[in-house]
Amino acid sequence: MAAESKTLIANPGTGRPIVSAPARNADASVRTLAVDWSGSLQVGVVFTLIMAAVWTPPGRANAIIGLLAALCIVWFTVRGGYSVRELGLAQPLSGALPMLVAGVVMVLTVIAVGSVIRSVGPAQVVPWKRAWQYSIWALEQEFILQSFFYVRLESLLGSRLAVCGAAGLFCVAHLPSPILAVLSLIGGLLFCETFRHYRNIFPLGLIHATLGLTIAASFPDRLLHHMRVGIGYLLYHP
Repeated sequence: MAAESKTLIANPGTGRPIVSAPARNADASVRTLAVDWSGSLQVGVVFTLIMAAVWTPPGRANAIIGLLAALCIVWFTVRGGYSVRELGLAQPLSGALPMLVAGVVMVLTVIAVGSVIRSVGPAQVVPWKRAWQYSIWALEQEFILQSFFYVRLESLLGSRLAVCGAAGLFCVAHLPSPILAVLSLIGGLLFCETFRHYRNIFPLGLIHATLGLTIAASFPDRLLHHMRVGIGYLLYHP
């Protein structure tokens, strides 16, 4: 009984043993390690699949990898145990006004920079069909960036380091396009910090879409390669 007396204490009210504080702390540590391991694995698996999709030529293999990445994101999100509020889906109006004002400033900045470098070449034409399709994709990107990567990195690293970590992943996913990589790093830092404060992806999705379309319509296409990343950027021919 000597070994048991270190972890169990009799409850004077019921006579049943209760777990002592050291045992509870040990159990909590085990659960924390399990959560950290699971979160790290999920981030690694999904980011690896995204990079594989980005660098795989268009075709069946690319479609399969992209579908597998999407299924993993959905499955891990459903099984992740994060609340709707933690995912940024519960308060669609939270911080909407200051975020939209900041978005307008960023859009105007992009237009100004684009006008300066317009001499390099014309911008691409963005048809309406492609514009609304990109808008949906922009919201999906914000979900992946914030509701998947950021919330898990926050559990692993803390909120401030998670901002840098998620923005870094966002930047790497836009290589080797130098312009999109730099803009993605800056935008990722701003978006993640805003999400950290307001926990709302909906205005961020709108701002992301508007910024992306503004960049496409303002920057020379010979530098953007039709906003392509990965192998698509390298294989692009005007």
